[in-house]
Amino acid sequence: MSECTPFIKGIPNKDVKFSVIIPAHNEENYIGECLESIAKAAQPFKNQVEVIVVLNRCTDRTEEIAQSYNCVTLKNEDKNLSKIRNAGAVLAKGEILITIDADSRMTEHLLSEVETHLASNRYIGGGVNGDFERMSLGIVVSTMLLIVPLLFKYGFISVGVFWCYKKDYQAINGFNENMLMAEDADFAKRLKEWGKKNGKKYGTIKNGMITSCRRFDHHGDWMLLKRPDMIVAYIKGTNQKAADEAYYDDQAR
Repeated sequence: MSECTPFIKGIPNKDVKFSVIIPAHNEENYIGECLESIAKAAQPFKNQVEVIVVLNRCTDRTEEIAQSYNCVTLKNEDKNLSKIRNAGAVLAKGEILITIDADSRMTEHLLSEVETHLASNRYIGGGVNGDFERMSLGIVVSTMLLIVPLLFKYGFISVGVFWCYKKDYQAINGFNENMLMAEDADFAKRLKEWGKKNGKKYGTIKNGMITSCRRFDHHGDWMLLKRPDMIVAYIKGTNQKAADEAYYDDQAR
């Protein structure tokens, strides 16, 4: 571990500003870098950040690594990302919730940007945009093949990392547990609609994250061009077999 301040476990409620929720299924190769990035972003908020790692059927060193950073850990058996994230949110003590995937890294300014955006009272919450850790024409094409149809269904939203007050997360009932894929886009759409009802915008923090290319490394950069069935599964959002392949099959991820 680096010299970054570790997260504080069991802080009194009044001291917690941020609760960062990470769903993790056998993420020993990635979660350390994710936690390091959060620790760096948390430096301006000493003793105000808790990290909750939801251990989803882990059989590797994910739990050990999370506990070495003093994260709150919770074991979960669901094959449903909505249920996994919602389980973490139940434990959250912070007034602000942030979700991030275990193979992503937040940039150093992200937590400060989230605080500034929410404190302005102009934003209900939102997402981020960022960069893949590498880029190619195949990655661009595969990404667009997924993004374009989802834009038609869910509108212009940003995903990746989500941020909002816990009270607003609860007001929209968190992530939709009937959605097995594209649950992030569904959440963003409902948060945006909730913001509109309350006179607030859905925000996008620029350059807020770096995303792993592990799926492209495994399947090839043109993977979605070869898998129109997977694009259809993302659009429908309820295909358990496709969700298992995308998120829970260790050989496919």
